[in-house]
Amino acid sequence: MKVMTISVSPIGTNCYLLCDDKTDHCGIIDPGGEPARIIAAVEEAGLTPECILLTHGHYDHTGGVAGLTEHWPELPIYISEKDVFPAEDRKAARLFPALKGDVRSYGEGSDVKVGQINVHVLATPGHTAGSVTLVAEDVMFSGDTLFAGSCGRTDLYGGSWEEMMASLRRLGNIQRNFQVLPGHMDPSDLECERQTNPYLRQAMRG
Repeated sequence: MKVMTISVSPIGTNCYLLCDDKTDHCGIIDPGGEPARIIAAVEEAGLTPECILLTHGHYDHTGGVAGLTEHWPELPIYISEKDVFPAEDRKAARLFPALKGDVRSYGEGSDVKVGQINVHVLATPGHTAGSVTLVAEDVMFSGDTLFAGSCGRTDLYGGSWEEMMASLRRLGNIQRNFQVLPGHMDPSDLECERQTNPYLRQAMRG
């Protein structure tokens, strides 16, 4: 397994290519913008995309979806149904733009295959009601739930501080170490966050 990182605008979202080096298939995680750059990276690496995996529905994580599905029309898009809103919901639409194409729901306990890699879904609400963390082998794609030294904001539509604390507690109590690849900023690992992240430590104290 190999992971490639592409930082995309509008606000520096980490888009990840989760690559199965045995089959050269990949999943595209959180394509927040600049679809042409993402397409070029996939094609230059000789990869075949299998799916788009979204950690949540905010525009800065979904902004490149339309461009990708225009280029690869059959590409399924996975997102929690809790982050999908009708277009006429104007309050939600500012943050959660409607997605078109083969949109599929996933959530707690779901599994998605990327080549021979199993991607397991953990529901980790707090930043949004439908936020998920994706676990593949020894890597955790934490979206905007867990950051290096911090956590996602909870004051936006659908956010909840109480749910964020519960989600952080859940991640912190996982009895192994994982590489943590967040939706923004730098990577980390779960053991480091358990020792140094004030929000995770607060959550684990209960």
